[in-house]
Parts: sequence; C-alpha cells; structure tokens
Amino acid sequence: MSIRLVEDVSDSTYVLDRLAVTLTPALPWLGHQVCWEMNGHLKEPVDLTRVTCRVIMKCGPVKMLERDCALPDLLASLGARLSGDPRPAAGPWRQTWNLQLPEAVPVAEHRILLRARTDSGQNFLALDIALNFSHRFRPTPASGRAGSRALPGSHRR
Repeated sequence: MSIRLVEDVSDSTYVLDRLAVTLTPALPWLGHQVCWEMNGHLKEPVDLTRVTCRVIMKCGPVKMLERDCALPDLLASLGARLSGDPRPAAGPWRQTWNLQLPEAVPVAEHRILLRARTDSGQNFLALDIALNFSHRFRPTPASGRAGSRALPGSHRR
C-alpha cells in the first residue's frame, strides 16, 4: 500500500516545479525528529530568506491554526534551518531539513496546508500534508504492534 503524506498541489504558475518530498521515517511521530527532503526544479532564482508561508492546520473540519511567517522562521520553530544556498539560481533544487515535531499537538489525524510565495508575490509552492498522530508513542520492537506500548500502570484484563 502506498501512503502519500505530502502532496504537491501546485500548478504551472508556481516557481518550484516537479517537486518530490521524502520523509524519514515515512510515518512521523509526535515529539520525534523527521528528515524532510525536497527535490525539485526552480524556474527562476529565489531568495528563500524572503519566502513567506501560510500554514493552516486542520483537525477534521476544525481549523486549529492559521499562521503567516517567513520560511526561515517556520523552519526555526521546528528546530531546522535552510540548507545550501539561501538564494539559489534557476535549475535543480534540493533542501534537507531535520524537523523536530512538537509533542503539544492533539492526538488525531491532521491536515496541514502550506502555501508559500516569493517576495515579489509569485506562487512558490503549495503542499497538502496529511499526518496521522493517532498514537503518541513510538512502537517498540517487543510490542510488535504500532502504537501499542503500554503506559505505566495500565494493563489488559
């Protein structure tokens, strides 16, 4: 079964083209680190330090968060920073970010809409991100079942 957590929903008007995103681990856990690798093609030079992002986080039909911020500030809030040239030329483009996912997120299925624009107002990227944080704990090898780690003092009868 293929799981697509990050979907590029941009069209031909966007500066970033042919975007592919890889997450490691493939199924992120709250409070843990995830490596976010992006490969794409820039149609023109971009000053990444001046890219602005709109982040909307939903849990079902409820909007939990809506925030506008600069890309470097968004990354800093997740313990990461821009990698490579902050002002890349047109052509192949790659970024790798080691993001620290917060623990203070409700345990649920979330949908994150990320829309970014360049400093000149052009569409940069559009991503829809589906994350299932239904389990707060990482599975242990002994448990054999995802999210089944028992809490201290809990037991089955």
